[in-house]
Amino acid sequence: MNNKPLLPLHQTSELGADICRIFHGRGGLHPGFEHLCLDWYNPVLLLTSFKVLSDDELASLVAQIEAFWGQCVRAHALNLVYQYRSGGETVTELLRGAVPEQHYVSENGAKFVIHLLKGQNHGLFLDMANGRTWVKAHAKHKKVLNLFAYTCGFSVMALQGGADEVVNIDMSKGALSIGKQNHLLNGLGSGARFLGHDIFKSWGKLTKLGPYEMIIADPPSNQKGSFVATKDYVRLLRRLPELLAPGGDLLLCLNAPELGCDFLMAQVAETAPELNYLERLANPSVFADIDEQKSLKVLRYTKAG
Repeated sequence: MNNKPLLPLHQTSELGADICRIFHGRGGLHPGFEHLCLDWYNPVLLLTSFKVLSDDELASLVAQIEAFWGQCVRAHALNLVYQYRSGGETVTELLRGAVPEQHYVSENGAKFVIHLLKGQNHGLFLDMANGRTWVKAHAKHKKVLNLFAYTCGFSVMALQGGADEVVNIDMSKGALSIGKQNHLLNGLGSGARFLGHDIFKSWGKLTKLGPYEMIIADPPSNQKGSFVATKDYVRLLRRLPELLAPGGDLLLCLNAPELGCDFLMAQVAETAPELNYLERLANPSVFADIDEQKSLKVLRYTKAG
Protein backbone atom coordinates (compact mmCIF):
# COMPACT_ATOMS: atom_id res chain seq x y z
CA MET A 1 0.00 0.00 0.00
CA ASN A 2 3.07 2.28 -0.28
CA ASN A 3 2.42 5.74 -1.74
CA LYS A 4 -1.32 5.13 -1.51
CA PRO A 5 -3.84 6.78 0.82
CA LEU A 6 -4.87 4.91 3.93
CA LEU A 7 -7.95 2.70 3.86
CA PRO A 8 -10.77 5.19 4.59
CA LEU A 9 -12.29 3.64 7.71
CA HIS A 10 -13.02 6.89 9.52
CA GLN A 11 -16.61 6.86 8.27
CA THR A 12 -17.64 4.36 10.95
CA SER A 13 -16.61 5.27 14.49
CA GLU A 14 -18.50 2.54 16.28
CA LEU A 15 -19.96 -0.84 15.46
CA GLY A 16 -23.41 -1.94 16.54
CA ALA A 17 -24.78 -5.40 17.18
CA ASP A 18 -26.10 -5.91 13.64
CA ILE A 19 -24.01 -7.13 10.74
CA CYS A 20 -23.00 -4.56 8.15
CA ARG A 21 -20.45 -3.62 5.53
CA ILE A 22 -17.97 -1.07 6.83
CA PHE A 23 -15.97 -0.40 3.67
CA HIS A 24 -17.03 -1.12 0.08
CA GLY A 25 -14.13 -0.70 -2.31
CA ARG A 26 -15.93 -2.64 -5.04
CA GLY A 27 -18.14 0.36 -5.73
CA GLY A 28 -15.20 2.20 -7.30
CA LEU A 29 -15.65 5.34 -5.19
CA HIS A 30 -12.26 4.89 -3.48
CA PRO A 31 -9.54 4.75 -6.17
CA GLY A 32 -6.81 2.27 -5.35
CA PHE A 33 -9.02 0.21 -3.07
CA GLU A 34 -11.43 -1.32 -5.61
CA HIS A 35 -10.31 -4.82 -4.61
CA LEU A 36 -11.08 -4.49 -0.88
CA CYS A 37 -14.13 -4.87 1.37
CA LEU A 38 -14.44 -4.91 5.15
CA ASP A 39 -17.47 -6.42 6.87
CA TRP A 40 -18.72 -6.67 10.45
CA TYR A 41 -20.03 -10.09 11.42
CA ASN A 42 -20.30 -9.45 15.15
CA PRO A 43 -17.93 -10.26 16.89
CA VAL A 44 -15.63 -10.71 13.86
CA LEU A 45 -14.30 -8.39 11.16
CA LEU A 46 -13.89 -9.91 7.69
CA LEU A 47 -11.38 -8.38 5.28
CA THR A 48 -11.87 -9.53 1.68
CA SER A 49 -9.47 -8.86 -1.19
CA PHE A 50 -10.24 -9.70 -4.79
CA LYS A 51 -6.56 -9.91 -5.63
CA VAL A 52 -3.57 -11.46 -3.87
CA LEU A 53 -1.88 -9.03 -1.46
CA SER A 54 1.83 -8.99 -0.71
CA ASP A 55 2.91 -9.61 2.89
CA ASP A 56 3.69 -5.90 3.27
CA GLU A 57 0.32 -4.84 1.86
CA LEU A 58 -1.55 -7.20 4.16
CA ALA A 59 0.50 -6.12 7.20
CA SER A 60 -0.26 -2.46 6.42
CA LEU A 61 -3.99 -3.16 6.14
CA VAL A 62 -4.04 -5.15 9.37
CA ALA A 63 -2.28 -2.30 11.18
CA GLN A 64 -4.90 0.14 9.88
CA ILE A 65 -7.74 -2.16 10.94
CA GLU A 66 -6.20 -2.55 14.41
CA ALA A 67 -6.07 1.25 14.74
CA PHE A 68 -9.69 1.47 13.58
CA TRP A 69 -10.66 -1.20 16.10
CA GLY A 70 -9.04 0.79 18.89
CA GLN A 71 -11.18 3.79 17.96
CA CYS A 72 -14.35 1.68 18.11
CA VAL A 73 -13.83 1.08 21.85
CA ARG A 74 -15.02 -2.50 21.68
CA ALA A 75 -15.22 -4.55 24.87
CA HIS A 76 -13.26 -7.48 23.44
CA ALA A 77 -10.06 -8.02 21.49
CA LEU A 78 -10.00 -7.84 17.69
CA ASN A 79 -11.18 -10.92 15.79
CA LEU A 80 -10.11 -10.65 12.15
CA VAL A 81 -10.57 -13.06 9.22
CA TYR A 82 -8.90 -12.43 5.87
CA GLN A 83 -10.06 -13.94 2.59
CA TYR A 84 -8.70 -13.42 -0.88
CA ARG A 85 -10.32 -14.51 -4.10
CA SER A 86 -8.20 -14.59 -7.21
CA GLY A 87 -8.34 -16.60 -10.42
CA GLY A 88 -10.91 -19.03 -9.09
CA GLU A 89 -8.92 -19.60 -5.91
CA THR A 90 -10.26 -18.74 -2.46
CA VAL A 91 -8.03 -18.71 0.62
CA THR A 92 -9.35 -17.85 4.09
CA GLU A 93 -7.17 -17.18 7.14
CA LEU A 94 -7.83 -16.25 10.74
CA LEU A 95 -5.38 -13.41 11.40
CA ARG A 96 -6.40 -12.22 14.87
CA GLY A 97 -8.46 -13.61 17.74
CA ALA A 98 -11.05 -16.32 17.14
CA VAL A 99 -14.33 -17.07 15.37
CA PRO A 100 -17.19 -18.46 17.50
CA GLU A 101 -17.70 -22.18 16.92
CA GLN A 102 -21.41 -21.47 16.64
CA HIS A 103 -21.47 -18.06 15.00
CA TYR A 104 -24.83 -16.31 15.09
CA VAL A 105 -25.32 -12.74 13.88
CA SER A 106 -28.28 -10.36 14.01
CA GLU A 107 -30.00 -8.15 11.45
CA ASN A 108 -33.19 -6.16 11.94
CA GLY A 109 -34.43 -8.29 14.83
CA ALA A 110 -33.53 -11.66 13.30
CA LYS A 111 -30.65 -14.07 13.93
CA PHE A 112 -28.69 -16.03 11.33
CA VAL A 113 -26.07 -18.76 11.22
CA ILE A 114 -22.77 -17.61 9.69
CA HIS A 115 -19.73 -19.57 8.46
CA LEU A 116 -16.83 -17.21 7.83
CA LEU A 117 -14.11 -19.82 7.43
CA LYS A 118 -15.90 -21.92 4.79
CA GLY A 119 -16.04 -20.87 1.14
CA GLN A 120 -17.02 -17.56 -0.43
CA ASN A 121 -20.66 -17.34 0.68
CA HIS A 122 -20.96 -16.88 4.42
CA GLY A 123 -24.70 -17.40 4.95
CA LEU A 124 -26.17 -13.94 4.33
CA PHE A 125 -25.55 -11.43 1.54
CA LEU A 126 -25.10 -8.02 3.16
CA ASP A 127 -26.10 -5.94 0.12
CA MET A 128 -29.59 -7.49 0.27
CA ALA A 129 -30.34 -6.02 3.73
CA ASN A 130 -32.86 -3.49 2.38
CA GLY A 131 -34.63 -6.21 0.41
CA ARG A 132 -35.05 -8.30 3.53
CA THR A 133 -36.29 -5.25 5.44
CA TRP A 134 -38.85 -4.54 2.70
CA VAL A 135 -40.13 -8.12 2.78
CA LYS A 136 -40.52 -8.03 6.56
CA ALA A 137 -42.53 -4.80 6.28
CA HIS A 138 -44.86 -6.05 3.52
CA ALA A 139 -45.40 -9.78 4.12
CA LYS A 140 -48.24 -9.68 6.65
CA HIS A 141 -50.99 -12.24 5.95
CA LYS A 142 -49.37 -13.22 2.64
CA LYS A 143 -48.32 -16.52 1.13
CA VAL A 144 -44.73 -16.06 -0.03
CA LEU A 145 -42.66 -17.96 -2.61
CA ASN A 146 -38.91 -17.67 -2.03
CA LEU A 147 -37.10 -18.85 -5.17
CA PHE A 148 -33.36 -19.62 -4.98
CA ALA A 149 -33.85 -19.44 -1.23
CA TYR A 150 -30.20 -20.14 -0.23
CA THR A 151 -30.23 -20.00 3.61
CA CYS A 152 -33.76 -18.55 3.69
CA GLY A 153 -33.07 -15.04 4.98
CA PHE A 154 -36.12 -13.72 3.14
CA SER A 155 -38.27 -16.45 4.67
CA VAL A 156 -37.22 -15.62 8.22
CA MET A 157 -37.98 -11.95 7.65
CA ALA A 158 -41.32 -12.69 5.97
CA LEU A 159 -42.52 -14.86 8.85
CA GLN A 160 -41.33 -12.31 11.39
CA GLY A 161 -43.37 -9.78 9.42
CA GLY A 162 -46.52 -11.88 9.77
CA ALA A 163 -46.57 -13.95 6.56
CA ASP A 164 -49.07 -16.81 6.62
CA GLU A 165 -46.73 -19.23 4.86
CA VAL A 166 -43.43 -19.28 2.98
CA VAL A 167 -42.38 -21.83 0.37
CA ASN A 168 -38.58 -21.97 0.06
CA ILE A 169 -37.01 -23.76 -2.88
CA ASP A 170 -33.32 -24.22 -3.73
CA MET A 171 -31.23 -26.93 -5.39
CA SER A 172 -28.77 -26.88 -2.48
CA LYS A 173 -30.05 -29.08 0.32
CA GLY A 174 -27.07 -27.94 2.41
CA ALA A 175 -28.12 -24.30 2.14
CA LEU A 176 -31.73 -25.21 2.99
CA SER A 177 -30.47 -27.13 6.03
CA ILE A 178 -28.89 -23.92 7.30
CA GLY A 179 -32.15 -22.19 6.41
CA LYS A 180 -34.02 -24.55 8.71
CA GLN A 181 -31.53 -23.73 11.47
CA ASN A 182 -32.18 -20.03 10.89
CA HIS A 183 -35.91 -20.54 11.35
CA LEU A 184 -35.44 -22.50 14.58
CA LEU A 185 -32.94 -19.92 15.82
CA ASN A 186 -35.72 -17.34 15.52
CA GLY A 187 -38.40 -19.50 17.13
CA LEU A 188 -40.12 -20.13 13.79
CA GLY A 189 -41.00 -23.79 14.12
CA SER A 190 -43.84 -23.66 11.60
CA GLY A 191 -45.03 -21.70 8.59
CA ALA A 192 -42.22 -22.58 6.18
CA ARG A 193 -41.73 -25.33 3.60
CA PHE A 194 -38.27 -26.29 2.33
CA LEU A 195 -38.06 -27.86 -1.12
CA GLY A 196 -34.63 -29.10 -2.21
CA HIS A 197 -35.45 -29.21 -5.92
CA ASP A 198 -34.46 -27.74 -9.26
CA ILE A 199 -36.91 -24.86 -9.72
CA PHE A 200 -37.15 -25.45 -13.46
CA LYS A 201 -38.37 -29.01 -12.84
CA SER A 202 -40.81 -28.08 -10.07
CA TRP A 203 -43.36 -25.78 -11.66
CA GLY A 204 -46.19 -28.28 -11.15
CA LYS A 205 -45.58 -28.51 -7.40
CA LEU A 206 -45.11 -24.77 -7.02
CA THR A 207 -48.34 -24.15 -8.94
CA LYS A 208 -50.26 -26.53 -6.67
CA LEU A 209 -49.00 -24.71 -3.58
CA GLY A 210 -49.83 -21.27 -5.04
CA PRO A 211 -50.90 -18.70 -5.94
CA TYR A 212 -48.64 -16.37 -3.96
CA GLU A 213 -49.19 -12.79 -2.87
CA MET A 214 -45.42 -12.25 -2.80
CA ILE A 215 -42.67 -13.86 -4.88
CA ILE A 216 -38.95 -13.26 -4.45
CA ALA A 217 -36.58 -14.38 -7.20
CA ASP A 218 -32.94 -13.94 -6.15
CA PRO A 219 -30.97 -16.26 -8.45
CA PRO A 220 -27.20 -16.50 -8.84
CA SER A 221 -26.10 -14.49 -11.84
CA ASN A 222 -23.73 -17.03 -13.36
CA GLN A 223 -23.69 -20.48 -11.77
CA LYS A 224 -23.31 -23.29 -14.25
CA GLY A 225 -25.77 -26.09 -13.67
CA SER A 226 -28.08 -23.82 -11.69
CA PHE A 227 -28.73 -20.41 -13.26
CA VAL A 228 -27.10 -18.19 -15.85
CA ALA A 229 -28.94 -14.87 -16.01
CA THR A 230 -28.42 -14.20 -19.71
CA LYS A 231 -30.24 -17.38 -20.72
CA ASP A 232 -32.28 -18.48 -17.70
CA TYR A 233 -34.04 -15.32 -16.52
CA VAL A 234 -36.35 -15.46 -19.51
CA ARG A 235 -37.24 -19.07 -18.62
CA LEU A 236 -38.14 -17.90 -15.13
CA LEU A 237 -40.23 -15.00 -16.36
CA ARG A 238 -42.36 -17.26 -18.55
CA ARG A 239 -43.68 -18.97 -15.41
CA LEU A 240 -43.83 -16.32 -12.71
CA PRO A 241 -47.01 -14.45 -13.79
CA GLU A 242 -49.19 -17.55 -13.40
CA LEU A 243 -47.82 -18.10 -9.87
CA LEU A 244 -48.39 -14.50 -8.74
CA ALA A 245 -51.81 -13.60 -7.37
CA PRO A 246 -53.50 -10.50 -8.84
CA GLY A 247 -52.22 -7.46 -6.99
CA GLY A 248 -49.29 -9.45 -5.61
CA ASP A 249 -45.69 -8.25 -5.32
CA LEU A 250 -42.76 -9.69 -7.26
CA LEU A 251 -39.14 -8.87 -6.42
CA LEU A 252 -36.75 -9.64 -9.28
CA CYS A 253 -33.12 -9.56 -8.16
CA LEU A 254 -29.96 -9.41 -10.27
CA ASN A 255 -26.40 -9.07 -9.01
CA ALA A 256 -24.40 -9.10 -12.25
CA PRO A 257 -22.22 -5.97 -12.72
CA GLU A 258 -22.26 -6.45 -16.49
CA LEU A 259 -26.10 -6.45 -16.67
CA GLY A 260 -28.06 -3.32 -15.81
CA CYS A 261 -31.73 -2.72 -15.05
CA ASP A 262 -32.42 -2.36 -18.77
CA PHE A 263 -31.55 -6.03 -19.33
CA LEU A 264 -34.08 -7.25 -16.78
CA MET A 265 -36.79 -4.74 -17.67
CA ALA A 266 -36.54 -5.60 -21.36
CA GLN A 267 -36.90 -9.29 -20.57
CA VAL A 268 -39.99 -8.65 -18.46
CA ALA A 269 -41.56 -6.43 -21.14
CA GLU A 270 -41.05 -9.07 -23.80
CA THR A 271 -41.78 -12.24 -21.84
CA ALA A 272 -44.25 -11.18 -19.12
CA PRO A 273 -45.99 -7.97 -20.26
CA GLU A 274 -48.78 -8.50 -17.72
CA LEU A 275 -46.27 -7.53 -14.99
CA ASN A 276 -46.16 -3.84 -14.14
CA TYR A 277 -42.96 -2.17 -12.93
CA LEU A 278 -43.27 -0.23 -9.67
CA GLU A 279 -39.81 0.67 -8.35
CA ARG A 280 -36.20 -0.28 -7.79
CA LEU A 281 -35.41 -0.85 -4.11
CA ALA A 282 -32.46 1.21 -2.91
CA ASN A 283 -29.32 -0.57 -1.77
CA PRO A 284 -27.77 0.20 1.64
CA SER A 285 -25.88 3.49 1.34
CA VAL A 286 -22.52 1.86 2.10
CA PHE A 287 -22.89 -0.12 -1.15
CA ALA A 288 -22.94 3.06 -3.27
CA ASP A 289 -21.36 2.48 -6.68
CA ILE A 290 -19.73 4.78 -9.19
CA ASP A 291 -22.20 3.18 -11.64
CA GLU A 292 -25.40 2.09 -9.91
CA GLN A 293 -26.22 -0.19 -12.84
CA LYS A 294 -23.30 -2.37 -11.71
CA SER A 295 -24.60 -2.75 -8.16
CA LEU A 296 -27.31 -5.09 -6.88
CA LYS A 297 -30.62 -4.57 -8.67
CA VAL A 298 -33.90 -5.39 -6.89
CA LEU A 299 -36.88 -4.50 -9.10
CA ARG A 300 -40.44 -4.59 -7.77
CA TYR A 301 -43.28 -5.60 -10.06
CA THR A 302 -46.97 -6.33 -9.59
CA LYS A 303 -49.75 -7.96 -11.57
CA ALA A 304 -52.99 -6.13 -12.17
CA GLY A 305 -55.88 -7.28 -10.01
